[in-house]
Amino acid sequence: MTKTLYDPSFEHDACGVGMVADLSATPTNATILDALTILENLEHRGATGSDVDSGDGAGVLIQMPDAFLREVYGDVVPPAGSTGSLTG
Repeated sequence: MTKTLYDPSFEHDACGVGMVADLSATPTNATILDALTILENLEHRGATGSDVDSGDGAGVLIQMPDAFLREVYGDVVPPAGSTGSLTG
């Protein structure tokens, strides 16, 4: 019995995690390719889109392509920075 919340007997349940980030915030195809490589390398740990109805599984989170959306949808797109914000 441990005296803390951490119990090393649960270490076998740990799953793989991968993260790719460009600290300059420059959107590049290379970042996406790196993220897809991580997903491929974690497949043996169950990193798959196993349940498409619930979103359970793994994937890649990317920034919304604002310029592209404005080109396609025009003025229907909300002002840049107004969506996905925790502050407002």
